[in-house]
Amino acid sequence: APPPRPRAVAVAAATPAALDENSISGETFLGALYKFCRPHTIRGTLLASFAGVAKALADSGGLRACWRWGLLPRAFAGLVALLCGNAFIVGINQLYDVEVDQINKPFLPIAAGELSPKAAKRILALCALTGPAIVYALYPPLIVGLYALGTFMGTAYSVPPFQLKQRGPLAAGLCIACCRGFLLNFGVYYAVLESLGKPFVWSPGVAFMARFMTVFAAVIAVTKDLPDVVGDAATGVKTFATRLGVPKVAAGATAALLLNYASAVAQGLRGPFSKIPMVGGHAVLAGLLVKNFLRYRTLGADDPNAVKGYYKSIWDNFYLEYLLYCFI
Repeated sequence: APPPRPRAVAVAAATPAALDENSISGETFLGALYKFCRPHTIRGTLLASFAGVAKALADSGGLRACWRWGLLPRAFAGLVALLCGNAFIVGINQLYDVEVDQINKPFLPIAAGELSPKAAKRILALCALTGPAIVYALYPPLIVGLYALGTFMGTAYSVPPFQLKQRGPLAAGLCIACCRGFLLNFGVYYAVLESLGKPFVWSPGVAFMARFMTVFAAVIAVTKDLPDVVGDAATGVKTFATRLGVPKVAAGATAALLLNYASAVAQGLRGPFSKIPMVGGHAVLAGLLVKNFLRYRTLGADDPNAVKGYYKSIWDNFYLEYLLYCFI
């Protein structure tokens, strides 16, 4: 049975859960599995996959020129492999972070006692076998290597003796930025071109997206710790938020994303991109970012729900970027 939850959980659990997508009940296995897979990360993986496929098809002459029914099973299997990798990385983090999750995220299924560690290990084993088996059977060596690298980095983030999360925010941030920024976006695009029998070429859109989303993922790697300062400080996890304070890190993250958006607008004005989505779309997203940051500061820079709302808004902008990707 999971260890008893400390008294601090009662305080965390008493705060309103309206901002937590994981407030769904975990009393059933499916509910616990849903929370275990961290649905906000699953959405990011799905959007990256769909957008990468759409971009590769567009760069290869369009759907009409590329369509073959035989591609569907391979595409579906590739998506399953990505979701297995996503579930494995976020799941193994929960398995090794029970103590801190009981303070920061008491709604997660292992911390809440809704999913036993034994059951979690079975899910992780299934993901660890299924994802690599699919990739090895269907995709070229480069994709196999990228998948293995991403899985290794995601594992090293949480598991001894590496535990990059415990080695400071820089190592942890680089790990997340590499996996969710570069490896995912480049890997999906390359895999689609390979399936279509097309040679890989660094198109302006793909090069931009790999760079832009790597920076964005690095910001997410920093801001994910903002709602977790209490538990991180209590368990000795060193993050920028525990060192500098939530308001300063939120302001710095917003500034970094604004610079990222400014670079996108500049590239759109000078490069071979569609001006409306590249310039106008990024300007709108930058405005949305500022609006959400000002709302967070108005509600209270250290207010838990305001901090959670701000972090959620960062993910919302992350999702919206993939809509622009299809048109730039």
